[in-house]
Amino acid sequence: MSGLKAFVLGATGETGKELITALVSNKAFTEIAIIGRRIVDLKEDEFKIVKQEIVDFEKLEDYAAVFEGFDIGYCCLGTTKGKAGANGFIKVDRDYVFNSAQLAKQGGCKQFHLLTSQGSNKNSWFLYPRTKGEVEEKVAQLGFEKLVIYRPGLLLCHRQESRPVERMLQFVIGSVDWSRKVSIPTKAIAQAMINCTLHATSDGPAVNILDNQTILNLSKNNEN
Repeated sequence: MSGLKAFVLGATGETGKELITALVSNKAFTEIAIIGRRIVDLKEDEFKIVKQEIVDFEKLEDYAAVFEGFDIGYCCLGTTKGKAGANGFIKVDRDYVFNSAQLAKQGGCKQFHLLTSQGSNKNSWFLYPRTKGEVEEKVAQLGFEKLVIYRPGLLLCHRQESRPVERMLQFVIGSVDWSRKVSIPTKAIAQAMINCTLHATSDGPAVNILDNQTILNLSKNNEN
């Protein structure tokens, strides 16, 4: 596959940052767009094939044209209950994601790659896994030619924002989980997304749900 045009939602998150870096270094992609609420500070010489589109997620229907003409859509968009509150979390992680996917499908996007979480379950009593499970189901109903859902475990990364509990878990679990059964570096998720894109076949299932170990295995085949 070559000459691919892709957009990324959630480029300011840790996985999104890794994904943008991996995309620009892969020769299969000739155009990359970051779609978000604010401009991301990028070095122009390293990210010259990246364009940035600013949207208002509260009025996303006004930005339908922004989502037109892409082959691939990557969604790493998300927030936390602690940052946005329960209603804000649902709005971002479910509604913003679904609305964006819907516009992408209408704009001709064939493949959509959605980052959720290990334990996603629309029937869960708990807010986080329930919301992730709900958005998975809603996006699946849009009928993309290829939808890949990534359910990683604990993300191993260096966040700029302060998340003390997560940082402690990263240290403890990252130190003992040598086989990466319950944790994974964000860089590995980004590479798995690209590898899964380039190896997609028309005869496979329309919806693939990948667990932590499968994501890790996919990340090891680094093709540029």
